[in-house]
Amino acid sequence: MEILPGAGVALVKVGDQRAEVEGRIGGPVHGHGSKNVYDTAPMLIVHYGPDDRVELVEIAYSGHGGEEVFFDGVQLTYRFMDEVVSGLVAKGHTGTSSDIGFTFHAGFSVWSMGSLWALDLDPDADEEDERSIVEGVSVAPYS
Repeated sequence: MEILPGAGVALVKVGDQRAEVEGRIGGPVHGHGSKNVYDTAPMLIVHYGPDDRVELVEIAYSGHGGEEVFFDGVQLTYRFMDEVVSGLVAKGHTGTSSDIGFTFHAGFSVWSMGSLWALDLDPDADEEDERSIVEGVSVAPYS
């Protein structure tokens, strides 16, 4: 799935009405308030404002051969964070680091909550390997 920085993805964009979103992808499988999870591949987590308009689109990793998230030819999810950031910086994308990932000025963040470990991607890693893996992408305007 390709992200549209600052806007979302083809199925769900910042500013869409909840009714439009659910008309395209169906109702949520979890949540019915401001944060809803939808059964798409990869899974979408959509945050709505009080006016039922999309404010933020998150895309979760699939892992193990499932569909992942891409931008500008770079696979974002289910890869080591340092590889993702290096690949995007090499293409001229800039941003700032945070405690859980990296936010790009183009309008998206890559992040890890620490639920995956290096052995999930690298069978030669040891249990002490602290490399983080991108578990998700959040898309919204940088501001």
